[in-house]
This record gives sequence, C-alpha cells and structure tokens, in this order.
Amino acid sequence: MSGFAQYDLRHDDGGEAVLALSGPYLVSTIGAVDEELFALDGPITTVDVSGLSEIDTVGAWVACNLATRHEAEITGASERAERLIAALDGTAGEEKVAAERLPVWERVPAAMGTKVFNARSGVYGVIGFLGAIVAASGNLIRHPRRFRWLALVRQLELVGVSALPIVGLMSFLIGIVIAQQGAVQLAQFGAETLTVNLVGRITLRELGVLMTAIMVAGRSGSAFAAQLGTMRLTEEVDAMRTIGISPMEALVIPRILAAILMMPLLGFYAAGVAIVGGAVIGDLMLGIPFWSFLMRIQEVVPTYDLWVGLIKAPVFGLIVALAGCYHGMQVKGDSEQVGLRTTMAVVTGIFAVIVIDAFFAVFFTEIGWG
Repeated sequence: MSGFAQYDLRHDDGGEAVLALSGPYLVSTIGAVDEELFALDGPITTVDVSGLSEIDTVGAWVACNLATRHEAEITGASERAERLIAALDGTAGEEKVAAERLPVWERVPAAMGTKVFNARSGVYGVIGFLGAIVAASGNLIRHPRRFRWLALVRQLELVGVSALPIVGLMSFLIGIVIAQQGAVQLAQFGAETLTVNLVGRITLRELGVLMTAIMVAGRSGSAFAAQLGTMRLTEEVDAMRTIGISPMEALVIPRILAAILMMPLLGFYAAGVAIVGGAVIGDLMLGIPFWSFLMRIQEVVPTYDLWVGLIKAPVFGLIVALAGCYHGMQVKGDSEQVGLRTTMAVVTGIFAVIVIDAFFAVFFTEIGWG
C-alpha cells in the first residue's frame, strides 16, 4: 500500500482533529484520494505531512489548499516539502478561476457592440487594401514592363484550366437536376416542352455563372488566402519588400486579373455543359431528341440572357479574388490564422457574390432584361 496516497483523520490527546497524509503525494498518485480529501467536513486544526514518502508540486498544493480551507496548520514537513509549501503559500484558496458570466441580456448586446466597434478596423483595412491595389495598378500602367506575365499565365491555368473538370461535372449534374425536376412540375400542366426554356434561361442567366462563382470561391479563393497567408507567416512577403518587389504587383494583381478573365469563360462553359445535361434528360425522359433540344435553345433563349451572365461573371471573379487576396494578406501571428482567414475568404466571397447577384437581378429587370 506504500505506492498509494492515503490519509487518516484522527483526534489527538487534546481532542483536536488531525489530518495525517501518508504515502506518495504525486501528480500520478493523488487522484485516488483527491475527491475524498476535498469532501471532508468539520474543523481540522492540523495537517500532518510527516508520513509522506514523496511529494511534488501537486501534493504540496493539495496540502496548502487543505490547510487554507480548514484554517489548519501544516506540521511534520520534510525539507523538500517545506520548500514546495513555502513556494505555494498563498496560491491555494477558494477564489474562482474564471470571472462570472454576465446574464444573457447583458452578454449578447455587449458582444454585438464589440463586433460592431471592431468592424471599423475591418473597414479601414479593406479601404487600405483597395487603395494599395489601385496604386499598384497605376504603377503597372506607367511601367508595363514590370508586369509579371508568367505569373498571370500560371494563375490563368490554376483558376481556369484546372477548374474545367470539376466545374463541368457540377454543371452537368445541375442541368440534369433542373431538367428532371422542371419536367416533373411542368407535366402537371401538360407543358413538358417548356423544360427547354427553363434549362436554357436559368443556366445562361443565373445558375451557370453563380454556381461557377461559388465553386471558384471555394477552390481558388481559398487557395489565394492560404498561399498568401503562408507567405506572410514565412516572411516571404516582407522579404519581397526588402529587395524592392511590390507584393501587390507580384502576388495580388495577377491573381485578381486571372479570376476576372477566367470567370466569363468558366461561366459560359458551365452554362453550356448544364444545357447538355438538360438535353440528355430531355432525350431520355421527355422524348425530345438531343439535337432538337439544343437547336430549340437558340429559339427560346433571348440573347440578352447570355449577356446578363457574361456581364456578371467578371464582377463575381473580382469579388472572389479580392476576398481571397485580402484575407490572405491579413494573416499574422500563427498558423491558426491561415485556416481562419481561408475560411473567412470563402464565406465572404460567397456571401458577397450572392448579394451582388441579387442587385444584378433587380437592375436587369428594371432595364427590361428581366
């Protein structure tokens, strides 16, 4: 039993309660009696530690805490125990480790106010970032030889060419879903042939470019944030400034231009593949021949639907790239910030794209392109 922490509560000749601790009081052994010790009630005048075979900081803290709680005196301490107890004197007590939580009706408004107040620095940061981009763009216009064409081509490949398979698969499936679900609903009115109109207009005007923007935000926007954030942590961005290279010109502007240039192409590609998916369902389920479905698209879809999608696409690309680059350039401190900022880049980009798309819908309806 010598390998276990033990205790014995007894009374001396004068009738006073003495708590005698024995055995090793170490972090590895004290768990067996910890709850029992702190559940002891009644007055204890002395904590006797003469029977301890070993003691460490945790054991000394338990002895101090017991003595403080019961206003008792510690006796029989060895030289090592005396040093540990002296070092921990005054640290044990009943004080609460954490501050009390405010009631919910106070805590929630306080948290909201803090977030609104802190949003000021976020607004300043965005304005400063946009200003830096404008300044860097002006420098490149005045000195076009400084523009990094190879970086732009590389980003065009990453944002556009590499995204073709996943965007194509997503769009094909979306076209199938729209055609199948639309045909089921239109069949109730005997208007299955209008599935062609539904697929053509909704993919060219809305879903083609919108779903592509969401995919680019999750794929390329997150990559921008993670790449730039990692470069910030490894001080590569600071090293570029030291040798006279503008990070905005070398890192940010090529990524923004790549997203702006590739989004219209990806959006048109996505809409085309979605229409093909709809044509497949039309051929299999509705009895509309595949090529007849595609030919009828040209008759039922107004030309301005195509232009609506192509006009929105570069704006969405700009928003996604700005969100990714901004959050990437804000990384500082530790690696946790990279994950946090990458998540914020994706969420911010998708949210902004949906909001801008709503404004576009109202605008094009007002000018007669509804």
